[in-house]
Amino acid sequence: MTSCFVQSESLRDPTRPGVGSVSLSTNQQGTAEKLKLNSVLISGGNATAIFNNKIYTIGDSVQGVKIVRINNQGVWLSDGRQFALYPAVTETKGQ
Repeated sequence: MTSCFVQSESLRDPTRPGVGSVSLSTNQQGTAEKLKLNSVLISGGNATAIFNNKIYTIGDSVQGVKIVRINNQGVWLSDGRQFALYPAVTETKGQ
């Protein structure tokens, strides 16, 4: 009777990052993510805005700028920017 011993290696997952790789988010790299208004929620006396899938209320800061007003039409920031949930559509018929 002859016996044989075979040792095998496990296969590496090809979707895993290589050894020593580091994953950086956009903010860690120093570049600001584009600010996008996803939704506005108004219930009773509370108004909430969702920017880049994060929840904010009046007085909170988003990317270092304070939110000063939230209503059905949009959100206003202290630096003068206004974000509309549904941007105005201009008519181009006949042009």
